[in-house]
Formats: sequence, C-alpha cells, structure tokens
Amino acid sequence: MSFGGFIDFFQKGKTFRPKKKFSPGTLRYSLYKHAQASLNSGINLRSAVQLPPGEDLYDWIAVHVVDFFNRINLIYGTVCDYCSDTSCPTMSGGPKFEYLWADKDRFKKPTPLPAPQYVSLLMDWIEAQINNENLFPVSTDVPFPKTFMPLCKKILTRLFRVFVHVYIHHFDRIISIGAEPHVNTCYKHFYYFITEFDLVINKELEPLMEMTSKMCQDCLQNE
Repeated sequence: MSFGGFIDFFQKGKTFRPKKKFSPGTLRYSLYKHAQASLNSGINLRSAVQLPPGEDLYDWIAVHVVDFFNRINLIYGTVCDYCSDTSCPTMSGGPKFEYLWADKDRFKKPTPLPAPQYVSLLMDWIEAQINNENLFPVSTDVPFPKTFMPLCKKILTRLFRVFVHVYIHHFDRIISIGAEPHVNTCYKHFYYFITEFDLVINKELEPLMEMTSKMCQDCLQNE
C-alpha cells in the first residue's frame, strides 16, 4: 500500500494535504522511499518495519513518525464530520478509557476535552514538533537531541489514541466508505513498528488488544 495510493483513496470527496514531506536528495527522503518500496513489494509488514542494515535508528524512526502522522491525519479526516462535541464529548476509547490533554502551554494540567478538540490540538502539536529543526533535525550533520526518543514515544502514543477512538467510535463510517482494508493495513503497519522498537507501553495498547490479537497474530505469538 503506497502512500500515494493511500492518499488517493482518502482524498475522495475531501481535500487534505499532508503537512510534512521530505526533500528529494536528502537521506530521510531516501529512507522514506526505501520504506515505501518495502510496503509496495508485498513484503511482510513485520519485516518492512525492521531497521535496514547500516541505517541509523533515529533517522528510521523520524521517517516513520512523519509518515504515520500524515496517514492518521488522513484517516481521521474521513470521520471528522461524524466526530463532534455532541457525539464524542470526551476523547475516549470505549467506557474504560478516557484521554486527557496537556501541552505545558494552554493546558498545563491534564484536561478532559471533546474528541474533535483533542485531535485538533494533538495534530497541531505534532506538526509543531516535527517542523522544529531543533527537535527533528533536517540535516544529517545535526545530531538528534537527547529529547528525540522520548518525544517520538509521546507522539506515537498519542497517535495510537486516535486509532483507538476511530476504531471504537467511528468504525461504521470507515466501513461505509470502503476504507476498512486501508485503515487495517495502516494500523498493522503502525502496530508492528511501535512494537519492533518498543515505542508505546503495553498499557496504552490495551483498548485495541482484542482486535490486535486477531489482526496481528504472528506478532503476538512471537512476543
């Protein structure tokens, strides 16, 4: 599933432009192309996420964080008209899980918010992080800061919560537009990646664990 094909599907009837791209000629662009080629070749998704020999782990993670940000933005874009303050007054994943927002800026303490506001703040926050060259260096001459891995873990944890909300509260919409195979493939790709590099703690994965155990059997059997 190429990102181009993914965009083509999710743009039907909706205008959305991913906000972050890699410049041709850069190492990150080459890694991004390598990652997309692995996906398009029909290679096992679990193999596709593995760090290519000789490549830098942080570069590989940076490429995937941006790619998943773009993809999950597109997925949420297909349900956002159905995700309102009225239908989703809390950012939740079923009755057991509610997510509070904090950003050390407007919301210094964890605050309950309607799902659309939470996701909007989340996407704005991630965009600011990945566009900040002090946090996400563009040039390979600039070393990654010590904060890079903790930041990526926080970004991916929060993006996982968007999957949780979409699957539990809006999957009927995903099915109605024929997007289920695309969303499932993206989820499996995401899940294999975060578990390959231990980027999201198990407690955060609980809301979708039953679904994941069916969808990603080979991964769970080997853990």
